[in-house]
Amino acid sequence: MGDKMSLNRSELRKKIMIILYQINVYEANNIDYIIDDIIKDIIEVDNEFVKDIVYGVTTYKTDLINKANEYLNGWTINRLGYTDQAILLMGIYELLYTKTPPIVVINESVNLAKNYSDEKVKNMINACLDKIYHSMEDYE
Repeated sequence: MGDKMSLNRSELRKKIMIILYQINVYEANNIDYIIDDIIKDIIEVDNEFVKDIVYGVTTYKTDLINKANEYLNGWTINRLGYTDQAILLMGIYELLYTKTPPIVVINESVNLAKNYSDEKVKNMINACLDKIYHSMEDYE
């Protein structure tokens, strides 16, 4: 599998962030879109991980937004930029619905936020995911 086309998970998450950003823009402007077409525009290779997360986030978007708002102290997710929203929703989805170790999810999200969000937002994303993770531990 070691061909140049195989991206690691961090690179794939960056692609997912861009795809979710794109979907956000279309929705905000009431533009019709086909998720698979957006995915193909951003990543040529068929990738299960990307599809799982993009479809997961779009399917559970309302739940994920509610969860974000519950843990964003005094903020709501719609006050964040589209890129920040994409990073946060992807992180929450991965925490709640995938087998990815929580520490990995939080690190990956914070790393994306380091590169694409400002310091304040990065800290908010970190705190929000951290709180969700700890709330999950309480149920285990």
